[in-house]
Amino acid sequence: MVGAPLSKTSLPSANGTRTTTTLSSDSVLALNTGDPTVFEPFWQKMGDKCDVLIRGSDLMSYYSDKNNVCWFLEPELGDAIKRLHGVVGNAVTDDRHIVLGTGSTQLFQALLYALTAPEPEPVSVVSSAPYYSLYPEMIEILHSGLYNWAGDAYTFNEDGRPYIEVVNSPNNPDGTHREAVVNGGKGKVIYDFAYYWPQYTAITSTADHDIMLFTLSKCTGHAGSRIGWALVKDKDIAEKMTDYIAISSIGVSKESQVRATKVIGVLCDGCENVGLAESENFFEFSRNLMAKRWQKLRKALKHSECFTLFKHPREHCLFTFEFTKTLPAYAWLKCKEGIEDCNEFLRGLKIVGRGGKAFGVDPIFARVSMLSREDEFNQFIERLVVATKGISNGH
Repeated sequence: MVGAPLSKTSLPSANGTRTTTTLSSDSVLALNTGDPTVFEPFWQKMGDKCDVLIRGSDLMSYYSDKNNVCWFLEPELGDAIKRLHGVVGNAVTDDRHIVLGTGSTQLFQALLYALTAPEPEPVSVVSSAPYYSLYPEMIEILHSGLYNWAGDAYTFNEDGRPYIEVVNSPNNPDGTHREAVVNGGKGKVIYDFAYYWPQYTAITSTADHDIMLFTLSKCTGHAGSRIGWALVKDKDIAEKMTDYIAISSIGVSKESQVRATKVIGVLCDGCENVGLAESENFFEFSRNLMAKRWQKLRKALKHSECFTLFKHPREHCLFTFEFTKTLPAYAWLKCKEGIEDCNEFLRGLKIVGRGGKAFGVDPIFARVSMLSREDEFNQFIERLVVATKGISNGH
């Protein structure tokens, strides 16, 4: 492999500042997770606008609002979440209970608990393939007698039994818009909208489902704050979810809630004050950034003898009022004939992706994150170009 120039990347130190290290052509690119560091430049530009001051005597109680179903949700964060969905137009918040979780992962576990009751057999949980690779792991890790993973929703025969279908839209890994496919009489549906934000996809409608999951990490990029929320229509389900979270972690960090409230407020201000000198629209910034990355990737693979990419249609976006491209958080690569295991092929380029088997499909597919820092992404593109040249030259 032809060596690429050295580049610099920054890593967090113990005190939270960033130190610089060297990324070379021999470095292993860990692009198997969705760590959204791609959005760091925007928040760096915001300077101290997102700073918060928390005194030693602040936020000491377990409780935020004892009259709320989710009693550990800070009222200001609840208001910020409603404002965010109002600005973006991606979900209905009226007549919904907001249940807060330590990321949407905890909320997913809380929902599995809330939606199941002791049955003669565990309730089957399904999702249409390719499905999010961690659904099976999250379902099976507890060895619960209440539910089990039953695989691909397309091949599931509900046969009148209770089941839960998880609809991830836009879908991780391939970025497609999804709907429920089982449609059985005793089914309950969880809509996972982690990526239903304008930087990744057109906002084609205001989602209005009984259960909807969202996460700050994929909205703003603040994965380290571990904030997720569910919009839940049924009060009993919301109460059971709250019970689960109360038992497992006695609520959600209030420091994280304060930070999330501030970040969401700055984001909404930027969207609502477009045109003002001091204002900048996060979604416009991040969408342009994702568009540039996808342009580079498609150019690198235009004549590739190794990979093909899924093509998404243009759709009208209610947020931008334009027909826009889908710009998924992941590249869903398919290897061409002669390459049987896409992930192993990537490993030969020192790129760590996630293979198709983890998503319930053939290993000729692999998922690679588009959310890494700039230098890592550029190395990724360079290695794809080198691989394509090597194949075309018969190496």
